Amino acid sequence: MKALVWHGKEDIRCDSVTDPTIQDPRDAIIKVTSCAICGSDLHLFHNLVPAMLPGDIMGHETMGEVVEVGSGINGSLKKGDRIVIPFTITCGECDQCRRGNFSVCERTNRRKDLADKVFGHTTAGLFGYSHLTGGYPGGQAEYLRVPFADSTHIKVPNSLSDEQALFLSDILPTGWQAAVQCDIEPSDTVAVWGCGPVGQMAIRSAILLGAKQVIAIDRLPERLSMAEAAGAITIDRDQESVIERLNELTGGRGPEKCIDAVGTESHVALSLPDTIYDRGMQMLMMENDRPHVLREIIYVCRPAGTVSVPGVYTGLVDKIPLGAAMNKGLTFRMGQTHVKRWTDDLTRRIEEGEIDPSFVITHTAGLDEGPEMYDLFRDKRDSCIKVVLKP
Repeated sequence: MKALVWHGKEDIRCDSVTDPTIQDPRDAIIKVTSCAICGSDLHLFHNLVPAMLPGDIMGHETMGEVVEVGSGINGSLKKGDRIVIPFTITCGECDQCRRGNFSVCERTNRRKDLADKVFGHTTAGLFGYSHLTGGYPGGQAEYLRVPFADSTHIKVPNSLSDEQALFLSDILPTGWQAAVQCDIEPSDTVAVWGCGPVGQMAIRSAILLGAKQVIAIDRLPERLSMAEAAGAITIDRDQESVIERLNELTGGRGPEKCIDAVGTESHVALSLPDTIYDRGMQMLMMENDRPHVLREIIYVCRPAGTVSVPGVYTGLVDKIPLGAAMNKGLTFRMGQTHVKRWTDDLTRRIEEGEIDPSFVITHTAGLDEGPEMYDLFRDKRDSCIKVVLKP
């Protein structure tokens, strides 16, 4: 089959690889009908996530048709079923899965030994996201093996197109969880840093959850326009001071709820010294990420406010104003998304027309165009916000 394969930093190729096969009674094989390039795939593209190996298949936003099931599936899936695959692999049986904490499933990371050393305790296995999370082949391919398939799937109603359903795999529940974690009240101002795909979903989620006003912060006009179309107030950080504008919009109090939808690859610093400091720390291998946005959020968030972090951080950060966060009494909520906790509700909302996630798609291409699409997405050329691939 054809698949997008990691060969090193900024080196993704469309290769011919061995077709997946059933390896366990709880496996299923799907023929991929749609998959997407995620912002967090760029962390792998830039070689910021440890434990990637040449030959690893990319991708964790995938859906398709079941073509084979293992003997242990027991009727929960059958050939011909149309399903979305959550990026988190879940056993459905461990203590964390029973609690709905699917992204920290205790059984699906087949490199638990490695994850325990890096994180302290293992997380769930993830598709196409390094050997820290199991080394599972991803879904930017013609076929995908789904382990624990009786738990790791979302059935798609016939009424929904691929474009409407695909983002149930990651970015829609990720943006939704980011907003839910804020415990939004009708009097709240919610500020969202980063208007990429996850930020766009967080903006619409905060609006659906009844925030008084939602403020979107970015520097790219096409992303700000998309946020404004949803009903958000926008701040172009290249044109005005984010902190001054947020204080102006909130009567000097700061937003009650802040969402960091940027994460590790923030390219915008609060100041030139911040930029120089982080670059220097990275060169000395004393810091992995660039937490410019997180610093800004801590300074501007209203005392007793909540900071929600769906943006992916990959390792160590430095110069975090923890004293400000502590003295302001801020609450931090973060983590990979518990996809299946939210998908029943979100599927209903899509069916009823409350939200149509397909709005975020700007580019559609074949799998063989994937390497070019990675370059396009990285460089934000041609107003690229979200790429869907059709194997």
